[in-house]
Amino acid sequence: MESYKADLHIHSVLSPCGDLEMSPANIIAKSKELGLKIIGITDHNSTLHCKLTKKIGENEGIFVLCGAEVTSKEEAHCLCFFEKDDEIDRFQVWLEEKLQTIPLDEDRFGYQLVVNEAEEIIQQPPYLLTSAIDADIDAIYDKVHSLNGLFIPAHVNRSANSLMSQLGFVPPDLRADGLEISKHITKDNFLKKNAYLKRFSFIQSSDAHYIHLIGETFVFFHISELSFAEIRLALQNKDGRYVETL
Repeated sequence: MESYKADLHIHSVLSPCGDLEMSPANIIAKSKELGLKIIGITDHNSTLHCKLTKKIGENEGIFVLCGAEVTSKEEAHCLCFFEKDDEIDRFQVWLEEKLQTIPLDEDRFGYQLVVNEAEEIIQQPPYLLTSAIDADIDAIYDKVHSLNGLFIPAHVNRSANSLMSQLGFVPPDLRADGLEISKHITKDNFLKKNAYLKRFSFIQSSDAHYIHLIGETFVFFHISELSFAEIRLALQNKDGRYVETL
């Protein structure tokens, strides 16, 4: 088994809260500088920067998990990841169908930019990407798994936009491939208060919106190679694969 440093929650300039420096090329360059081997591109309710980031990452030896941070009807954030381009495309269509058509106010929320490899702006989604979509937690899980993806509720212990902030607790019968906790708590301390969730694998991530925050928080995936299938096995804690939190 090899140990791979991973930060699975990074926003690009496509997210309205993402800094203008957060282009796919800059994200990969910073990740390489920090020794990250696996990163997740998780813009709000959109996958439009995933394929380009994946392409650049492949050239630099960085495995890019392609996905989105989806805001459920409950206004809880969920990380959703996919392996294949057609799965990403189908999920993007579904997201656009479910997204509320709230016009983006750039002065209030910031820009939503899709750029190419030369960092030229090629698209500006017109609707606010941070709003809740018309699908609850269970519906998002079902859609993600229908596309062979991975579903990880984000920063579940956080005081806003988390399962605990919105529902008051993490449902004991929650269907998920893992849970993300914030950098402000350790896995051991979280489980002391929530022992009923010990069946899950946990990740911690930077949730970076600025270049200098990439890799601020990370985990190690102990897997045999860099692949989506191996990452899935680690989250399932199978065949000697596992996720190590710090």
